[in-house]
Amino acid sequence: MLEKLRKEVCDLHAKLPENNLVAWTSGNISGRDPETGLVVIKPSGVKFEDLTPEKMVVVNVDGEIIEGDYKASSDTASHCYIYRHIPDVMGIVHTHSRYATAFAVVGKEIPCLTTAMGDEFGGPIPCGGFALIGGEEIGEVVVETIKDSRSPSCILQSHGVFATGESAEKAVKAAIMTEDNAAIVFTALQLGTPLTIDPADIDKLYDRYQNVYGQ
Repeated sequence: MLEKLRKEVCDLHAKLPENNLVAWTSGNISGRDPETGLVVIKPSGVKFEDLTPEKMVVVNVDGEIIEGDYKASSDTASHCYIYRHIPDVMGIVHTHSRYATAFAVVGKEIPCLTTAMGDEFGGPIPCGGFALIGGEEIGEVVVETIKDSRSPSCILQSHGVFATGESAEKAVKAAIMTEDNAAIVFTALQLGTPLTIDPADIDKLYDRYQNVYGQ
């Protein structure tokens, strides 16, 4: 089932270690098929270099396995909760990337201090509360945290990053940009007090990037 989406989600997993977003088997990506509503997600505990399209797991939006020889990711219930409550989301990425998670450990949002953050996130990357792994609780916190934000991603207290997108690829991009900007902001804080960007200019940056930039 969903051969094309299986391959896309499988191939995108390689972007996580390439960009230093994960360690060992931590982290996962899922993608939702717009026609059937089914979700393709990483199998639990399988090393990234061992992933193949055939090993991806297909679940329905309630997290029930439709096709696959492996157990689905331990974050499946939370991915599915997000899909059910934010209809525009077609891809989700979870990582424990180092710099972004450092902000999560102290329970602080990542402030919007670069033009790149203004472009991609339209403001700070918000920090949600703590939730245990395994059920829908993490998904509930993610939805609550990003529902009133322009940011496609958030960090969760003591846990890591959840990034969303209109496709799995866009969710991966959001995860990569989250970590890149977290590293910049963290480094700037070591050097002194970072300069801020006027909120009106952040609005202009976001509008240009979302509506004008690119082909």
